[in-house]
Amino acid sequence: MSFIGKWIGVLGLLAVLVAGDQIRIHRPGHKYRLTVEVETPAGIKSASSVLAVVPDRGYSRGGKTVTRGEAVFVDLGEDHGQRKNLVALLAHLDKALDLDDVNYVALRAYGAGRGSRVSFNELSRLSGAVPVQGPLIPALVTFGDPNDPATARIVAADQAEAVLGAGYKLHGLTAEVVPNGFWPIDFGGGLGEPVTRGIVAKLPWLAGTGESAAAALKAAGLTAGAPIEPKEAFTRK
Repeated sequence: MSFIGKWIGVLGLLAVLVAGDQIRIHRPGHKYRLTVEVETPAGIKSASSVLAVVPDRGYSRGGKTVTRGEAVFVDLGEDHGQRKNLVALLAHLDKALDLDDVNYVALRAYGAGRGSRVSFNELSRLSGAVPVQGPLIPALVTFGDPNDPATARIVAADQAEAVLGAGYKLHGLTAEVVPNGFWPIDFGGGLGEPVTRGIVAKLPWLAGTGESAAAALKAAGLTAGAPIEPKEAFTRK
């Protein structure tokens, strides 16, 4: 083999090693499908979103776990000439808006369902849907006009009727671990469940700057205790 051929072989091997390490670092620890069901006068309406939870294996984020995916937008259909909706954000509300708890929804829901703690590494091997209840339920909002972020209103999980109208009630939320697949070519089918995308088609202002997302959170009365990127309550890359 020539000198140049040897170097090409070495460089090719290095490229494979680097690519493999990047896949190891960025591959989700687990994926889960978050499903939201709402009782309406026309029956139960539902929608779901597949989210990917990625630990910081490269320690470039200071050990911080992140979630990729989008909020769950449930189209509730038309009622008295108005099309209604409910959105489960990628955020939770305690005393202030929190963007990190979504990383642990499936982990804690499976632990609660089993009555025992579930390890992060074990989670990707579990199956079956489990209920998401109590403080695990994300912050919920509705938009009087999905094209206008200023029409956002918060919806209490146990008082949906007060905002959405008579006959509307949160039926329940579930989390279900789905296969990681062959990331980064998890395009569906045998390759694995892809992370859900497409909320911009439902909330078109998300295509702009974070100012519109901030306006939506403000209109709903959702404030954070520390600086946040408002769009991350709706979508994360």
